[in-house]
Amino acid sequence: MWEAYKKGFKAWLQLEKSLSDNSVEAYLHDIDKLTAYLTVNEMKRTPAEVDLKDLEKFLKWIHGLGITASSQARIISGLRSFYKYCLLEQITTKDPTALLESPKLKRLLPDTLAFEEIEKVIAAIDLSSAEGARNKAIFETMYSCGLRVSELVHLKISCLYLDVGFVKVIGKGDKQRLVPIGTDAIKFINIYRNTIRNKMNIQIGQEDFLFLNRRGKGLTRVMIFLILKDLVKKAGINKNVSPHTFRHSFATHLVEGGADLRAVQEMLGHESITTTEIYTHLDRDFLRSTLQQYHPAFGGPLNPQKGEDA
Repeated sequence: MWEAYKKGFKAWLQLEKSLSDNSVEAYLHDIDKLTAYLTVNEMKRTPAEVDLKDLEKFLKWIHGLGITASSQARIISGLRSFYKYCLLEQITTKDPTALLESPKLKRLLPDTLAFEEIEKVIAAIDLSSAEGARNKAIFETMYSCGLRVSELVHLKISCLYLDVGFVKVIGKGDKQRLVPIGTDAIKFINIYRNTIRNKMNIQIGQEDFLFLNRRGKGLTRVMIFLILKDLVKKAGINKNVSPHTFRHSFATHLVEGGADLRAVQEMLGHESITTTEIYTHLDRDFLRSTLQQYHPAFGGPLNPQKGEDA
C-alpha cells in the first residue's frame, strides 16, 4: 500500500530536490525500513495514520537490530523528508516526525593539516614525471578552493573563470556555487593545460573535464586518494590524510584566520550554517592560545600581574 507513496516521494526527490540517484536510493531505503517494521508487527498504517508513538517504537526496533546512532539519525532525516513531501502533497495533515528526537551523536572533529604540512605534501610531487604538473594543479586547486573530491574530479574547463579568479563548482544535488581560486592554483592549472593536457589524446565525451588520466579519461575519486596517500608518505607526515582533509584544512585555516562563518559556508557549499560551525570547535590549542594572549584571566594584557592597570 506504500508503493504509490514511495513512487511519488522518489519523483519529488529527483525533480524538486535534484538529488543524485544514490541519495534518492538512500532516502527510499529509510522508508523501506519503516514499512518493514510495520509489516513485521502487522500494523496496517497509511502514512497519515502513523503517529509519534509508532515512530518511537520503530526507533527502538531498529536500535534492537544493532543499527548505530549515526545511522538512526540518518533514517530519521529520511523520514522527516518523506513527511515534508506528504504535507506538501496533502497526503497527511500533520507531521509525526516533528517531535521525534534523534539519538545524541558524538561529534568527531575532522583531521586537519597545518599550512606547513599542506606545503610539504604539495612539495613532494615529482614535477619531472608526466603527471607531476597535473597533480600540482590538482592539490593546489583542492586546497585553494576547499573542494570535495567529487567536485574536483568533475571540474570542467567551461566552469573556469581564471581571468577574474573564480571557478564554478557543481556540488551536492547539482547545486552550483562560485568559489574564488588562488593565484598559485591558477598558475599551475595553466601550466598543466598548456604543457600536458593540450598534447593528450582525449576520449570522446571527456573533452570538458579539466583533470584527466594518461588515457585521456576523467580521474576517479579513488585515484585522487591513492595519489595523495603516496604524497603524504613521501612528505613524512604521520596522519590519516584523505582528500577531504584538504577541504577540512581549507575551512579551518579560514576560520582561524578570522573569516566570516557565512562566507566559509558559501565557499564550502554547506546548505546549513550548523554544518560549517564545526570549524569553530576544531583547534582547541588555537582557542587556548588566543585566550592566553588576550584574556586577562589567562595572563593577557590586562592582567595586573603583568604590570598593567586592573
